[in-house]
Amino acid sequence: MTTVAAPLPSSMRGDQRSLAPDLARGVMLLLIALANTPWYLYGSTAGSSTVHPTDGSMLDRVVQLVIITAVDSRVYPMFAFLFGYGIVQLYQRQLARGGDERSVRRVLRRRHLWMLVFGFVHAALLWYGDILGAYGLVGLILVAGFLRRRDTTLVVWLAVLTALIVLGSLLAVVGAYLVAQLPAPEGAFAGLGMITGINGIESWPASVPARLTFWPLLVLGQGLFTLVIPVAVLAAFWAARRGVLEHPEQHLTLLRRVAAIGLPVAWVAGLAHALDHLGVLPVPDSVSWVSSVLQGSSGLAGGLGYVAVFGLLAARLRGRHQGPVVGAVTAVGKRSLSCYLAQSVLCAPLLAAWGLGLGAVLGSAATALLAVGVWLVTVAGAVLLERRGERGPAETLLRRLSYGRTSGRGAVAG
Repeated sequence: MTTVAAPLPSSMRGDQRSLAPDLARGVMLLLIALANTPWYLYGSTAGSSTVHPTDGSMLDRVVQLVIITAVDSRVYPMFAFLFGYGIVQLYQRQLARGGDERSVRRVLRRRHLWMLVFGFVHAALLWYGDILGAYGLVGLILVAGFLRRRDTTLVVWLAVLTALIVLGSLLAVVGAYLVAQLPAPEGAFAGLGMITGINGIESWPASVPARLTFWPLLVLGQGLFTLVIPVAVLAAFWAARRGVLEHPEQHLTLLRRVAAIGLPVAWVAGLAHALDHLGVLPVPDSVSWVSSVLQGSSGLAGGLGYVAVFGLLAARLRGRHQGPVVGAVTAVGKRSLSCYLAQSVLCAPLLAAWGLGLGAVLGSAATALLAVGVWLVTVAGAVLLERRGERGPAETLLRRLSYGRTSGRGAVAG
């Protein structure tokens, strides 16, 4: 005889949500748009260690400098932290409302499996750089292995994995130095042109297998092998147990230290990467990959630093009238999944060769302007849904698949 668990209670209402996570997610979606749209460009020569074009106007070069320094590889660790934080929020909230341990874990397992499915469909239809699959995979593994572990265990694993990231970066520097002493063979490093060339496929059906060939590599590589996402999620587990973002005013010292350390580390490494791309630093093409490695590893510090900044901002805004701008940004944050997918719905047909093909003619500055415009469109949609008291369509579907049809309606769940 099979026992069917009772449906879990609905998540918290919109007016009970914490400001910091939603505010951070809302701004994060703008940064994601700025980071992702250059990957749609094709037809021009990409840098040896970035997807940004090597040509362009002075304004294009300035935009590249800013995005490579402050945005590239800094957003997905931030997203990963907020994703992990949301896991613990959901878990604790459902237990507090009477859900049993097995039922809550079952919901989380279904949620992360469906995120993998969402990511697969997203990659197949529109965007080979999908990140949902990587988060779904990491969620499956870390919830099973770490959600109920002691804080001491989390701290030990965080220390070990972070040390491995630092060690990998140091080995990359040493390896680049040794390689630089050797004569560079022709075509030693072809850059990322092959990846960005996916957008140059003029037939949409032909572009599907190309995207699906790259997507699993991204899921495994970015999700697990670089260790950045697992570390960010484990850090979020630790922080969420303490309510760092729910009560940022109680953790001001921690947040200030994380921001003061994380952002300079990320920006210095990012600036070096940007100057390498712009040709200011005399780095041979055969070893320019090392700046890309350092860019990725320092992104963890940057992502956590950005989260800390939004925690500090939320502490400052607590108890004050938030105004229309903060309300609009948090409306996006509440519907981050829908807004993330909407970016691809808007960008892919405009930029890819199977659509209007603007990715072949736009420069970096125009692409950044397009990214801001796309984000503003999602802001308008999110505000409209907020006024109607509705979740985003992707959140509604994922929630129904995770909880079942009895999960109810209302403001988006955490």
